[in-house]
This record gives sequence, C-alpha cells and structure tokens, in this order.
Amino acid sequence: MEAPDFTASLVAGGVAGVSVDLILFPLDTIKTRLQSPQGFSKAGGFRGIYAGVPSTAIGSFPNAAAFFLTYEYVKYLLHTDSASHFRPLKHMLAASAGEVVACLIRVPSEVVKQRAQVSASSKTLQIFYTILSEEGIQGLYRGYKSTVLREVTQLLLLQSQTIDRLWLIPFSLVQFPLWESLKALWSWRQGHVVDSWQSAVCGAFAGGFAAVVTTPLDVAKTRIMLAKAGSSTAVGNVLSAMHGVWRSQGLAGLFAGVFPRMAAISMGGFIFLGAYDQTRSLLLQVGRKSP
Repeated sequence: MEAPDFTASLVAGGVAGVSVDLILFPLDTIKTRLQSPQGFSKAGGFRGIYAGVPSTAIGSFPNAAAFFLTYEYVKYLLHTDSASHFRPLKHMLAASAGEVVACLIRVPSEVVKQRAQVSASSKTLQIFYTILSEEGIQGLYRGYKSTVLREVTQLLLLQSQTIDRLWLIPFSLVQFPLWESLKALWSWRQGHVVDSWQSAVCGAFAGGFAAVVTTPLDVAKTRIMLAKAGSSTAVGNVLSAMHGVWRSQGLAGLFAGVFPRMAAISMGGFIFLGAYDQTRSLLLQVGRKSP
C-alpha cells in the first residue's frame, strides 16, 4: 500500500475544520444553551450567538488537522485488503485514535467556548484566564473523558448489537465507518470513485445519524464543562451527569438540543468531509504536478 501524503491530510483537515466550525457556530451556541442547566433563555437565548467564537477560531485548524493526520496514519498502519471484512473495524480504530489525539486540543477550546456561549457578557480571554487562575490546567481539560467517550468507545461496546444500547456508541465510531461505507457503496453503484460533492452528501447522512444517537453523551459533556468548580458534576463522572439529567428532566433532558445538533452536524458533515476530500484531492494533484 502506498503511503498517503500526510501533509495533504494535515492541511485539508485544518481547512475543513475551520470552515465548518465558523460557518455553523450559531447553531452550536443554540445547542449549548438548550443543554445548559439554567435553561435556554437565562443562558442567553438568541442573543450574542457568536460569543466564544475566538476560542473556536484558534482551536479549529490544529484540532481538525491532528484528527485527520492521525486518522490517515492509523488507516495506513492497519492496512487491510480492500475486500476484507475488517475494513469497518480499521475505520473505527483509526477514527478513535484520531479523536483521542484531537481532543487534547479540542477540549480546552471547547471549555472556554461553552462558558462564553452561556455568559455572552464575558470576554473569551477573560474566561480563559479565570479558568487558569481558579482551576489550573486541569480546569481546561474538564470534560476530557466525557468528550472522548462521546467520540470513541471501549472495544467491548462493539460486541453489543442491542438497539437499547445504540445511543452509547460514540460519535466517530458511527460517523466514519458509515461515511466510508456510503462512499464505497456509491462508488460501486456508479462504477467510479465518488466526487467531492457525493462524499459531502455521505458525510451529511453519516453525521446526522451519529449526532442523534450520541446526544445524551453530548448533554453530559456540556453539563460537566459548565458545572461550578468543586461541584459533584464538575468531577467529570459521565454516568453520574447523565443520571442527574435523567432524574431532573427525563428523556427530554438527555436529548436536549438534538435538533440543532443534528442540523449542525448534518450540514457540518457535508461541509467538513466534502471540504476535506476536495482540499486533499487538490493538494495531491498539485503535488504530482510539481517537479
């Protein structure tokens, strides 16, 4: 198997990440406020929907670049025959590794962004310094476990086929194998590799489905990141956070923000994965033409 161009993966991933995060930021703000403990109106409603955008702008490129660089590298290391039944597992493992690495960059950015989204009067830099002074570096990584858990899962969950546990399957383990499978099916049906817009459509379907089934984990992540320092929720116990939401708000609470989340991630999947494929293809073409 020919080694992929990792520089192209890094740049294409960064471009895709910045594009989707900045375009869809208002929907993300609405989703966060719907999931916040104080409720949508008290968290800011529709006011200041770009609060926290500097944190996202700074973190988007390195976060997405780190994900796709790791994703392509692990796929290369785990090369299997194109007809192998292990291809979905390879994509799951590659996506899981990518998320673990990317979350090292994503989580601090996410913590600052979400606190700015529910406190639009505070400046992003002020929130950053407050977290550092009151909680230290650990405060910036509050919710790391819940974020990673939302994105990847223990291999034991791969053995579960029951519908009532489907929502526990974290995001990337749903999105990326589904995206790759849809592209492969479309390629087979039309007799040639999918175009970038077709890859984007596959990304939209994969992202929307993954968004719905992982919303309870996203709610838990939001509650942990927004919790007052020293509270039981701030400790970062994902199951405890979810149980607290279930007791106070029931099923509706666990799926708070599901529609803007699904809309944002469906559109995000279209932009993100389409932009990634298009940018990477262009960079590889330029690389081949260069002497």
